[in-house]
Amino acid sequence: MSASHNHNSVSADSASIGKAFAWGVSLNTVFIIVEISFGLLAGSVALIADAAHNFSDVLGLLLSWGALALARRIPNGKYTYGYRSATILSVLASTAFLFVAVGGIVWSAFGRFAEPAPVESGIVMIVAAVGILINGLSAWLLSRGNKDLNVKSAFMHLAADAAVSAGVVVAGIAIYFTGWNVLDPIVSILISVVVLWGGWGVLRDAVKLALNAVPDSVQLPEVRTYLETLPGVSRIHDVHVWPISTTEIALTAHLVLPQGGCNDRFLHEVCHTLRERFGIAHATLQTEQGEGEECDLAPEEVV
Repeated sequence: MSASHNHNSVSADSASIGKAFAWGVSLNTVFIIVEISFGLLAGSVALIADAAHNFSDVLGLLLSWGALALARRIPNGKYTYGYRSATILSVLASTAFLFVAVGGIVWSAFGRFAEPAPVESGIVMIVAAVGILINGLSAWLLSRGNKDLNVKSAFMHLAADAAVSAGVVVAGIAIYFTGWNVLDPIVSILISVVVLWGGWGVLRDAVKLALNAVPDSVQLPEVRTYLETLPGVSRIHDVHVWPISTTEIALTAHLVLPQGGCNDRFLHEVCHTLRERFGIAHATLQTEQGEGEECDLAPEEVV
């Protein structure tokens, strides 16, 4: 006997998150154009490097936004879980864009070490200060969806950009008072370190999800203990917990009940507890009496 519970956990404010993505893309696209223009005018590789990084963020925002839209589509005969995994793929892709942008930043910065060029520090400071406002506002708009890794990756990039822009302002001030143009590529390298540090954590979490690892929000031993101590259950096997998307979790398990007694109410109550207590919205349970031939999936080494 089996039961399946499918709970659509797409948040009620997903529409507002979509608007936040729209504002973030629009504001950052305009700012990229401004930043590149003034970066060329001021001869600042730090500003141009920051613009390149912002461009990767816009691509990441577009991917995250598109994945959010795909995740809302209903399942069909080909994709029985719908397109929810698109949110995981978008995190991987946006992080890849981020690392490519960082590579460009580092390459340009090392070139400027060999031949430091004059920098119009006043222009750098003004444009970077605008960047703090743009990225800070965009990050704030996405902050309500920060529990979703797909949204969190975009939020972290924008928040990091705000901090990086602050670093560019500091570099502009330092160059103004010291005349040390070499500070411009140094700041570019520091930008790269900050971006890589934040991006690596997001990439690590995304790879875990892509490999169907148990999400960090779920303590598998606690889930197993709960199932093993259910009334009438003598043992469990073939327990699997994996992410359907960056926000939804699924579980399958076989419950052995020698005396039987399993009914729809029992299964519904178990699924309700798995959802409310452990955040597992989609649970499929198979019940067995454990008599006669053993289940082929009972051994621990069998998947």
